[in-house]
Amino acid sequence: MEGTADDHDEMENRRPLCRLDSLDVEANHIPDGMRHSTKVLSKALILKLAFESIGVIYGDLGTSPLYVYSSTFPNGPPSNDDVLGALCLIIYTLSLIPLLKYIVFVLQANDNGNGGTFALYSLICRHAKVSRFQNEQVEDQSLCGYRLQRSDRAPRMGAKIKEALEGSPFAKKVLLLLTLLGTCAVMGDGVLTPAISVLSAVDGIQTKVHSLTEDHVVLISVAVLVILFSLQRSGTEKVAFLFAPCVIIWFAFIGGIGIFNIFKYDASIFRAFNPYYIINYFQRNGRQGWISLGGIVLAITGTEAMFADLGHFSVPSVQIAFASLAYPSLLAAYIGQEAHDVENLSVIGIFRSTTYIGNAYGMAVLAVMLVTTTLVTLIMVMIWRTKLYLAIAFFTIFGAIEVIYFSANLYKFPEGGWLPVAFSSVLVIMMAAWHYVTSKKYMFESDNKISISSLERRLESDLMLNRVPGIGLMYTQLVQGVPPIVDLFIENLRALHSVIVFVSVKHLPVSTVPKDERFLVRRVGNRDYRMYRSVVRYGYMDPAIPHGEFEECLMESLKRFVRLESYELEMLDRGMYIEKAEENKEHSSNVRRSSHSTEDKKRSSGSIQEQQSNISERKEEVRNELEFLSTAREEGITYLLGSSVIEVAPSSSIGKRFVVNVVYNLLQRISRKSRVALQIPHKRLMEVGITYTL
Repeated sequence: MEGTADDHDEMENRRPLCRLDSLDVEANHIPDGMRHSTKVLSKALILKLAFESIGVIYGDLGTSPLYVYSSTFPNGPPSNDDVLGALCLIIYTLSLIPLLKYIVFVLQANDNGNGGTFALYSLICRHAKVSRFQNEQVEDQSLCGYRLQRSDRAPRMGAKIKEALEGSPFAKKVLLLLTLLGTCAVMGDGVLTPAISVLSAVDGIQTKVHSLTEDHVVLISVAVLVILFSLQRSGTEKVAFLFAPCVIIWFAFIGGIGIFNIFKYDASIFRAFNPYYIINYFQRNGRQGWISLGGIVLAITGTEAMFADLGHFSVPSVQIAFASLAYPSLLAAYIGQEAHDVENLSVIGIFRSTTYIGNAYGMAVLAVMLVTTTLVTLIMVMIWRTKLYLAIAFFTIFGAIEVIYFSANLYKFPEGGWLPVAFSSVLVIMMAAWHYVTSKKYMFESDNKISISSLERRLESDLMLNRVPGIGLMYTQLVQGVPPIVDLFIENLRALHSVIVFVSVKHLPVSTVPKDERFLVRRVGNRDYRMYRSVVRYGYMDPAIPHGEFEECLMESLKRFVRLESYELEMLDRGMYIEKAEENKEHSSNVRRSSHSTEDKKRSSGSIQEQQSNISERKEEVRNELEFLSTAREEGITYLLGSSVIEVAPSSSIGKRFVVNVVYNLLQRISRKSRVALQIPHKRLMEVGITYTL
């Protein structure tokens, strides 16, 4: 095994895969660059998606009025001025965060129609080299949906930030950690959302049926949750159609009742739109007013779902559903509720059982929002190339609001706020440990890769090495060079298949990769050795291709590559011939003697014959190679995997030993095996042990 290759091999290994190897050209397909993001939806489809989104996204926001006031004033009925101050805070929080920040700005930062923390991270990864896996290829940038739409404005500040990110390993780690934190916070949010939404709804029954105890409320809530989760298996579309009418009726009722309360109890409640009441609220309540923000923030819980669930719908549909139904209904509900409560202050604080969960809920929601604000600001500067002062204003305004709310929730850390923090921390540690060890394995494999010339010499000189009929698919993380696992197979088996394909499964920072662009093929070494490389590219939403379909697609891509390679060389020969003919023509025009002209004609005729001979030979080689591939396919395909064992160097720190020996090894034992994740048939799998020393 050689750690480094000679000059020729290094150039070959570092050279990007030839563009003609990709399936874009093989399939005569020219990418449109932004297929997913530029797709125009009909008005009818947008309205249909808006209808469905109501049943999936806005249920959490819609149930917030049930517990916001009880969580804001848990210690008894407040004064009229406090009620007005709280309402003013709710109005402006609803207007600034869901309406302005998410509907206007965040939804525009989608990744080809997909939202969420990883979608934001994928946009940044495609613009800047911040990934720890150095396996980017030029061909990846030509995928549909990979290229970014950038503004034509001056990119100076964006370029500086990009250079700073790419040149700082610490900044890359912080960015990844933020992404993991935001993702894990969404998971924590998902754990708490069903509980608080259902519990708050059932809790209202207790106000009319006094025989119900809190234990009864909990049991009923659990039963409802079991029924709801059992329906999830039907799929998002069916669930959306089932619940959308229910949520629409809910919004209609809370909005209608709110309007009724306004005109019946206190039409002057609209004075709460005056920001003065916010200032007055904090002046009178001081520290207690700041603590009460932990309840106010529950009015916007569920907002993050508008972006996280975007992939099921579309930007216009989510915007229409919120602006036309959710936002006005919620405003009417909160204003009408306050108009009623001003006359009936004793009803505030009835819902007690949701307070503890609400304390935990706010922490998870605000963590997601803070991460989203940070990543969107980076996208504004680096990709959208927004003017710096506008990006700073976005980050300052929304970041300040969210930090203030987050600080208020920290006060409630012992009263339930610790739950999402603990949950998210465990998940972050698991994800970070897995990513760390995986990246180290990739670096180990890259540092110990075999040079192509070394492998060719061994194939020529090792008389004990047999090439058995069939195709061997050798899996590796490398997209360049020959993996070290080849040596292990040769040493242990003393044989290689007649056709070897180095398969690299690579996940790109895009949501999906079309199947006609998924396989990227090239040749490894000399044609006679029948070795190829196939880079199989997936997006972060793409499922693994079943092995039967995978084999058919792979064989088709190999054959297309062989034909296209021959065609490319033929075009190259013809181009050289045309160039040479032009030179001969120019030369003959300057020669007066007829004998010289005759000599030029003979030379030209010889070139044509030589070219035709080369073309005929190449066509024969292509036919032979295609027949060889078909014969090898009939002999069978074997999957060759390395069964990895991770060892830590004796000089490693205690922290590194804990991450590798405890966290990673535990995750590896309980996670799906590679053959299961890749959907490899067990009967055709061959594994050899390989030790990675980190």
